[in-house]
Amino acid sequence: MAGILNEFKVFSSQTKNVKTLLVTNLLFAMVLPIVEIFSGAYIMSNTSSATYVVYYQLCMYIGIVITALLNGLLLKKFRSSLVYGFGIILSALSLMFMMFMSRVDLGVICLSGFFIGLSTGFFWTNRYLLTLYSTDDAGRNYFFGFESFFFSFWNIVIPLVVGAFLGSIEGTSIFGHILAKNNGYQIVTVVALLISICACVALSRGEFKTSSNSDYFHVKFHPLWVKFLALSGLKGMVQGFLVTAPAILVLKFLGGEGELGLIQGIAGAFTAVLVYVLGRIARPQDRMKIFGAGLFIFFIGTLLNSILFSGAGVIGFMICKVLFQPLHDLAYYPTEMKTIDAVSKIEKRNGYTYIMTHEVGMFIGRAFGMVLFIVVAALFNDDIALRYVLLAVAAIQLLSLPLAQHIIKEIDTKHSNNE
Repeated sequence: MAGILNEFKVFSSQTKNVKTLLVTNLLFAMVLPIVEIFSGAYIMSNTSSATYVVYYQLCMYIGIVITALLNGLLLKKFRSSLVYGFGIILSALSLMFMMFMSRVDLGVICLSGFFIGLSTGFFWTNRYLLTLYSTDDAGRNYFFGFESFFFSFWNIVIPLVVGAFLGSIEGTSIFGHILAKNNGYQIVTVVALLISICACVALSRGEFKTSSNSDYFHVKFHPLWVKFLALSGLKGMVQGFLVTAPAILVLKFLGGEGELGLIQGIAGAFTAVLVYVLGRIARPQDRMKIFGAGLFIFFIGTLLNSILFSGAGVIGFMICKVLFQPLHDLAYYPTEMKTIDAVSKIEKRNGYTYIMTHEVGMFIGRAFGMVLFIVVAALFNDDIALRYVLLAVAAIQLLSLPLAQHIIKEIDTKHSNNE
């Protein structure tokens, strides 16, 4: 109890805007597992096609990159926090659109993915922008550690609860009406909308200020930012599979949504505590150790999946995936903010310029990974794509470590006065 009280004091000592962002993200983190895990499971259970899930994910990423460009125009007229809240609400509404459709075909899947991409794009880009201006480099390990803790925590609780609910609702009678599994998905999205509204209420309490410079659109950048865009491409290449692969593999080898939620929950229990502790005690110079550990853990998980390609391999992959994601993000996002701090002062540009182009870099990587999966699945089959494309992108992503180390070294040795 004394330890919990001490952590609460640390939280209370943060600035008002930092606390507002953390509470908002804490609430919306309850919705993210539904968007990221069960949307893919919904498509898989209604179509039995792994390729359809990948098409959905690709359309989602197209929506995100379009939003990144559109958001720059909206910020000239609206506050970032307002667009941020709009993205939160739109995420839940877009999810409801897919779940309440009477048919699930490729057209509906692609359209739903595109709109969910638009909504999550508004959420993520404005989240990064507000975080950039509300935190400094010294406090970002705590910020992202706290955030990752609750992302991991809800990635335990929500999949367990939702998975158990979806696994038991089919055949249940309410007021004489026999419910199907898809009715369960619809109920879940309504709850997600209510939580999203609560997150917007929390966000409204902030007093955010961003740069007054509204010149966002540039095509030429300092070499340091070009290098970071290459790093973002490597991250994006794998990121798509963090959403699609777990649902596809678990439903293929281990059962239904109940098993998906159980495995996701068990695998995340250790990670939730780990990332919070690392966020509290790790120094900025420790980030590359955390970054490298995450990369190698994910590679090992994809290697197990490729060699075994069975229920045991899926469990091993899921454990490594759930460990990798928060470790990677805990190091990656502070490094991104540190790079933006340096480059924005060198080029005297608004921070959103770099957040926007970062999404473009991520999209190039995401599109490469998704298209690679679709091509391999078309030439061979879904199993070959699941088995070997995951391993290939994880192996390529190992290049992220020396590149990130080079970027940090360049900032510290050449541009430290610009931070």
